[in-house]
Formats: sequence, structure tokens, C-alpha cells
Amino acid sequence: MNWIPNILFAFVLIFGIVFFVKNVKKLIRNIKLGRSIDRTDNRAARWNNMIRIALGQGKMVVRPVAGIMHIIVYVGFVIINIEVLEIIIDGLLGTHRVFAFLGNGYDFLIGSFEVLALLVIIAVFVFWVRRNIIKLKRFWNPEMKGWPKKDANYILYIEAVLMCLFLTMNAADFQLQQLDAEHYTQAGAFPVSQILSPVFSDLPASTLIVIERTAWWLHIVGILFFLNYLYYSKHLHILLAFPNTWYANLQPKGKLDNLEAVTNEVKLMLDPNADPFAAPTANEHEGTEPEKFGASDVSDLNWVQLLNAYTCTECGRCTSECPANQTGKLLSPRKIMMDTRDRLEEVGKNIDANGGEFKDDGNQLLDNYITREELWACTSCNACVEACPVNINPLSIIIDMRRYLVMEQSAAPAELNNMMGNIENNGAPWPYNQMDRLNWKDEA
Repeated sequence: MNWIPNILFAFVLIFGIVFFVKNVKKLIRNIKLGRSIDRTDNRAARWNNMIRIALGQGKMVVRPVAGIMHIIVYVGFVIINIEVLEIIIDGLLGTHRVFAFLGNGYDFLIGSFEVLALLVIIAVFVFWVRRNIIKLKRFWNPEMKGWPKKDANYILYIEAVLMCLFLTMNAADFQLQQLDAEHYTQAGAFPVSQILSPVFSDLPASTLIVIERTAWWLHIVGILFFLNYLYYSKHLHILLAFPNTWYANLQPKGKLDNLEAVTNEVKLMLDPNADPFAAPTANEHEGTEPEKFGASDVSDLNWVQLLNAYTCTECGRCTSECPANQTGKLLSPRKIMMDTRDRLEEVGKNIDANGGEFKDDGNQLLDNYITREELWACTSCNACVEACPVNINPLSIIIDMRRYLVMEQSAAPAELNNMMGNIENNGAPWPYNQMDRLNWKDEA
């Protein structure tokens, strides 16, 4: 038996998996650059979130057309790739349709895969039309120019080509089975590719074998290529949607977290027995710098926020629901996530280039990527959080960056500074003395 194709297949498979693992390690390292946060509480609710939202696509169908098409692509692509297991075994052992012993069950599986492959091709075509011909507004925001626009189309092309290769491979295989070609096991049902088989009916067996083997090789190499392309693509959500929904914030959407350092300062101020000038106790804050309030760069965000950034699929639902964006303001929640991911990637490349240590490059997330105008345009309404199909939270990043501006730079807008000054001096947001707060009733 000629083992050269099997050895070549093993080499391609190992190379693809090793490269994928390398990228996954880099991804995990970048996410771990964020601050620590505990998101392991209420495991039952977290599992429910993951099953309902990531696996069950619960938030996708809020928009029925896109939701149903996405479910078809999602389910079809995942289930069809179950056949990859058979391809791997056949490629390593030199067998052909090794699961054929399942009989009628195998026929049902292959038939189902073919129907799903056709549905995936149709759905991909609909997505392409919506994006490139109908040109839905949310796909044509300023942040969607250049690579993000190309990446979205590349994904659609790759998915369509992989499904066509699958059907071509089966069509040639079916024809070879009709010819009783050696090594081609009589197995499988081909409701879709059988329609294509007349195209190959007049071809000799040798030509059909070349077509079948070529489609087979391109299909498995294409899957390995797609697997490794994920790291560079918005389609990382295929993998990260599951942990992202599991680690999502379970608190009510309107509830903001308190900074522990600020809470401790307030408690100290309210404690009549506390001595604000007392020296810290042994080991307390010894040899450490004061905690930084808020976030100006990706390392100031927590690791779940960085996971959010990598999970973003750039669908634009958040931006299309944002009232600030709808009224023409600069803010786009999708851009907040894309900028965070881009800066995190820049930091990761910096670390790679400097032997595992970050060398100050003079850039940061604030100002170099996200402008102050964007941050202060946000109304904190949580519409973006509610709209996201995988529970990404752009608002949390905006709030942390605002905290930095206010508490580290005293750089809040004049209106906000006036309001905070009035609260400090008058106990209310308005510029009136507390003794005059009820004067309005005399004017009524």
C-alpha cells in the first residue's frame, strides 16, 4: 500500500493543529493581561446563559431574518464538520468512508449533511446580498472600512467554497460508486450531490478519482486553514461565544460596580474613630504604588472585558441600537470593542517582539484609539449590552475609561464638573443653596 498520501496528510494535520494551538496560547496570554476578576459565582445561571445564548442562539432570533440564516449556517457548519472526524481517520489510515458500517444511520447522516450544506450556501448568499448589494446601514459604518469589510466577505467566501467542495466530493464519489470503482465503498445517501452527478456521468473513473481526491484534499485543508484563520478574523466568536456567555456579568444591567479603593476611602471618612493620618499597618500597601482608578489602556481593564473584545463579531447590532449613534454622535459601541481588540493585539505583538516583556510604545487605548468625545457621548442606557447576541458589554469599558478621566485626570466635561461641584457644595445638582431649595413653591 502507498503510504505517502497518509504521511502527507498526517503532516498537514499536525501542522494545522500545532499552528492553531500556538495562536490559542497567544490569545489566552493576551486576555490574561487584564486585571483579575472573579466570575465563578452562580454556576447554574452561567451554564444556563451559555446553553441558551451561545449554543441555543437565543438572542439571535430577535431579528428573525438574520437570526434564522445565522442558525442555518451555525448548525450546518458545525454538524457537517462532524464528517471531518471520518476524513481524518480515512486520511491517516488510508480507508474510505470508515463509518459506512453504520448502514442506514450513515446514509441518513450523509443525506442530512448534504441538505444542510445546500442551506448553508443559500444562507451565505443571503448574507452576502444583505452586506454588499442591499448594503444594510450597520455594515457600512466608518469603522467597517478596510480589513473589517474584507474579512466579513472572506468568511462568506470560505464557507461557500467549503460547502461546494463537500458536495463536489460527494457527487464524484457517488458516480464512482455507480461504476463499482475500487476502494469506493457503497455507502451514503446523496440527495443534493446526486443532482450534480450527471455532470460527471461521461467521465472515466480515473478522472472522477482525480476530481474526488482533489475536492477531498481541498476540503480538509480548507477546514484547517479556516480553523487557523479564526485568530485573525472576527469569527473568533465561533469559539469564544461559549466562555464569553458563561463569564458574562449576572448583575442587573443598570448596576455599576464600585471601586474597592474608593469604597474604603469613603468608609474611612465616615468612621468617627478612624485616624486618616495613621500610618498603614504592617504589610499594608507596603512597597506598592497607589491603585490606578479606571482604565486608560487595555492592561487596566479586567480579563473578561478583553475576552469581550476578542469575542465581538462586528455584527453592529449594538451600534444600530445606540441612541447616541442614531443621533449622529461619534460613539459606536462596536468600534469601542474593535479598538480594544486592536490595541490588545498591538500590545501582544509588542510583547512578542521584546522577548516576552512589554516595552512602552507611547500609545494607549485612550486618545490613540478611543477618543474622549466617544466616551462622553454614551448615555449609559445599556442598549448595546441588551442588543449583543453573545453578551458583550461595551458600556463597562466606557465607564472604566470615564473613571480614569474623572478620577486620575480631573478631565470631566465642564457640565459634569459643575454638577459634581454643586452636589459637593449644595447637596444637589443645581446651583442653589440648600436653604433655597424650596423657594420654587412660593413661585408656583
